[in-house]
Amino acid sequence: MNILYIIPARGGSKGIPGKNIKLLGGKPLIHYSIKVARQIANDEDICVSTDDQEIIRVVNSVGLKVPFLRPTKLATDTAGSYEVILHAIQYYKSIGKKYDVVVLLQPTSPFRNVTNLKEAIGLFSSNIDMVVSVFETRSNPYYVLFEEDENGFLRKSKQGNFARRQDCPIVYEYNGSIYVMNVKSLKEKSFTQFGTIVKYVMDSEYTIDLDTQLDWEFAEFLIKSNRVLL
Repeated sequence: MNILYIIPARGGSKGIPGKNIKLLGGKPLIHYSIKVARQIANDEDICVSTDDQEIIRVVNSVGLKVPFLRPTKLATDTAGSYEVILHAIQYYKSIGKKYDVVVLLQPTSPFRNVTNLKEAIGLFSSNIDMVVSVFETRSNPYYVLFEEDENGFLRKSKQGNFARRQDCPIVYEYNGSIYVMNVKSLKEKSFTQFGTIVKYVMDSEYTIDLDTQLDWEFAEFLIKSNRVLL
């Protein structure tokens, strides 16, 4: 099973300017994803996809080469991860390298370790579309999530007669940390259309998406208090 590890790192960021290379716990954010990938893969199988020369400089500073400069059309606010992944797969195909699996490691969800990565990959098989990291969410659609109906009244997002949250079915939320995707599936459909998805459950402490300054400050707290094992 040939695995390509993709770390997508666009230069533009509105919520936290320059966040992919901003120092978190004393080192650039993207270094966390590079470090964990290197614990399980050779550098030639790690692809940082970026449009930004400063990000390339920071990646090169730890000895990792960036294989290509991402096209401008794939570096806008509206560009999706799916197109970025397909572009990387096509690049490697053009130089004679074929991969069966893509592992997507988003720098903005940096709290993962090599054990998490190995366990998630261990759940993958060629007959499924994806293994994805999740956590058990407290925002249960049977209990605390509501939608507005056509009359403007709130109705539970998912109907069920549960008196206590603890009695509701367990629901999971993607935490953005690890995606293990079947390349064959990616070529046939967008990962938003995947139907065979297996969960990899992570502790809630490892669930953070760095989008605002408050997110960043909380991440710093978790690192300094040794709440996460990286």
